[in-house]
Amino acid sequence: MSQDVDQIQQTEDGGPDWISIGVTIASIILLIVLSPWGLNVPLGFLIVQVVLISIVIWQACDPFADAAQWVGETLRLPGSVRGATLDAVASSMPELFSGIFFVVVAVMNVPTDSVAAMAQTGAEGYGSTLATCAGSAVYNMILIPAFCGIFISIYRKSKPTIDVEPEVISRDGMWFILCELVLIIFLFNDRMYWWMGLVFIGMYIAYVVHLFIDAKRYQHAMDAIHAHLGDVGHDTPTEQIVATLQEENIKATHMLVEKIKSSADEDEEDEADTAGVFYGIFNVRLNGLTATLVLLACTGVAAISCYWLVEVTNETAHVLNVPVFFVAVILAAAASSVPDTFLSIGAAMRGDDSGAVSNVFGSNIFDICICLSIPLLVNSYLIDWQPVLLVQNGKPIEGLVDLRLLLITFSAITLFVLWHRRQLTRAKSYFLCFLYALFIAYAIAGSFGFSIVGMLGL
Repeated sequence: MSQDVDQIQQTEDGGPDWISIGVTIASIILLIVLSPWGLNVPLGFLIVQVVLISIVIWQACDPFADAAQWVGETLRLPGSVRGATLDAVASSMPELFSGIFFVVVAVMNVPTDSVAAMAQTGAEGYGSTLATCAGSAVYNMILIPAFCGIFISIYRKSKPTIDVEPEVISRDGMWFILCELVLIIFLFNDRMYWWMGLVFIGMYIAYVVHLFIDAKRYQHAMDAIHAHLGDVGHDTPTEQIVATLQEENIKATHMLVEKIKSSADEDEEDEADTAGVFYGIFNVRLNGLTATLVLLACTGVAAISCYWLVEVTNETAHVLNVPVFFVAVILAAAASSVPDTFLSIGAAMRGDDSGAVSNVFGSNIFDICICLSIPLLVNSYLIDWQPVLLVQNGKPIEGLVDLRLLLITFSAITLFVLWHRRQLTRAKSYFLCFLYALFIAYAIAGSFGFSIVGMLGL
């Protein structure tokens, strides 16, 4: 990690996070000031609530991420694997709970016990789930790498770019595209069946197995590098160590060798030994028991916040008189993606560029495979295992057709940007911000009836 980023990190670790505290205080003051105005203009009050929800979710996921990182380091997981699993799960909890509550609230609000009526209303709830997860996937894929690239280009002068290991794109990126293609194939039907949820869960299990195999290889390479350094000394050139180990069929990268060398020279306390709670004012010493308690408590707070988020999203759609789909694709998706943003920026600040990017891919894979499958199974259960309709009044859910096209297009463009020289620069980050602006413009136009597919005559 470069010295400039180290200094920033030391400032953050030295006590409470005053920036976060200031943002929260300002939001609460804004809520109080706007409350009278919000009685006459409900939209302003709803937007302020979304800001507060985002802060609560952010603070709930912060200690969760600390505990997850402690578990990852205890298990000796590489940064890319930890980012794609533990960090991704930590930051994707809001999407999971939001999806479940969108479905449950929609079905439970049906005044009759008619399965047909519940199925019709459940279609809107699951459509909102699709919009939240898809919108979050676009946000994660485009905006989070852009924020990381811009932030690092400003504060890490010694290496102002995000450098990504090729395996992160070839492994996590390809898995994401595969999951996305399966999702799009399923969405070309006019209904989704419960077994499709099991297919997604099976794909996620296969992805985790792939990561487990890579983690084992990483641990084997670490042990081999430590043993070799003990024999030849830390002054041996990295290229020579890599070449020697490759002759023994041990996959040791230059980055890993340099990381082990630098860690041996540093005498620092492990920052993941504690979890910062309530803006870092309180610190919980982590062990097996306390890490478990932190994970459970944060999960509970995130669940309550997401129920609040679902209610606000539905009310916002009602106030604007637009389909919930388009509100969820912007509002709920952005609010639930706050933890992903800070986790990735934090990883980049620690010098873990690959972990920052793999968290994005891992979050999106988790969103598709778990955050869509669990609500699908819940919805199917509530309507006696009937298929979940993707149509309303005989037509596809408004916005769903365009979303299929935008998902694959934006994902392909972003993957190409990351694959080019395996590097994210400030210029590329600005281009990604422009892409997300196009997505927001589509969502706003779509709420007024605009359709890309209709415009193209497809």
